[in-house]
Amino acid sequence: MKRNLSWLVAALAGPFVLISCGGGQDAPQQNPAAAAVPVSTYTVAEESVTGTDTYPGNVVPLKEVELRPQVSGYISDIYVQDGQRVKKGQRLYEIDQSKYRSSYQQAKASLQSAQANLERQQKDLERYERLAESEAIARQQLDYARTNLQTAQAQVAAAQAQVNSAATDLGYATINAPFDGTIGISQVRVGAQVSPGQPLLNTISSTDPIAVDFVINEQEISRFNQLTQGEQPDSLFTILLHGDKPYPYPGKLIVIDRAIGRRTGTTTVRLQFPNQDRTLVPGMTVDVRVLNEDIGEQLVIPYKSVTEQLGEYFVYVVQGDSVVQQKVDLGTRFGGEVVVRDGLEQGKTIVVEGIQKLRQGAKVQTGNTPPAQPAAAAK
Repeated sequence: MKRNLSWLVAALAGPFVLISCGGGQDAPQQNPAAAAVPVSTYTVAEESVTGTDTYPGNVVPLKEVELRPQVSGYISDIYVQDGQRVKKGQRLYEIDQSKYRSSYQQAKASLQSAQANLERQQKDLERYERLAESEAIARQQLDYARTNLQTAQAQVAAAQAQVNSAATDLGYATINAPFDGTIGISQVRVGAQVSPGQPLLNTISSTDPIAVDFVINEQEISRFNQLTQGEQPDSLFTILLHGDKPYPYPGKLIVIDRAIGRRTGTTTVRLQFPNQDRTLVPGMTVDVRVLNEDIGEQLVIPYKSVTEQLGEYFVYVVQGDSVVQQKVDLGTRFGGEVVVRDGLEQGKTIVVEGIQKLRQGAKVQTGNTPPAQPAAAAK
């Protein structure tokens, strides 16, 4: 009975074992890594471009001065309107002059008195010197006369200094424009009491020409230093106003700041622009555009074909039925395209879609090559 049961179990189990083993031998072996990745490609070609680097900038006056009183008193007159254009030397404010005019007149009178005393002492000395030649006076009296003359000379010098000081105070009572420019909104009104340095009366700034400041990092300094040498092309520096509206006049580089910021690693570059119609106002923000080396016929590729690894840029170049990862040096970006300065040759085929699934040496199945799109700043 036991023998019959053993034979029955073996008979039932046999077909299942054979089916399992047979299935393992006949099934095809699949290697997902060897499957070709479907991609879209692009043929590298040259396009005519005008490359620019863009920096945020701020409009600043070339000259700007805060007008503050240098003597005390009350504001007796204001000769300009808020926002008015003024000329160098034009009267702007006047502080009550009565006290300073009186001091000036008193100082002049003291000077005249000291000068009269000096003349008298000079004549006395001349007379005593003639008498001393015939020994008609004591030597001591002649010495006193010489001492009195020196004292009178010192008194004249002191009186003259008082006149100069009083004249200076009287001059400070009238505040004039130090240069041609535009005055701001007055911070005081007639009758306001002021003292030396306080309060701020107004601010005057030059408007034409005007400056635009922007910041560069220390790696760019040598490039901008070269731009200061020789004649600068008219289109080298341009600016965009709000709404990407181009400013009609080009600028010139006039100065690079003296040092690099220790914490920022940057420095300031200043450009000068004509501003006859006062379109540029101090404090305004603009975009500064500087021509770079990407000018004329350049290799241009879709930016989506580029991958970044640790600050370096790569593309996948198609070679036969596989790809090779190629390092590239990028230039100016124009919307969805970018200039390649080094690392690629014209006519090479690169992957633009499907790069997420690629690696060095991966097999690819290429699709239709998208047509070349003109760069945003081409022509």
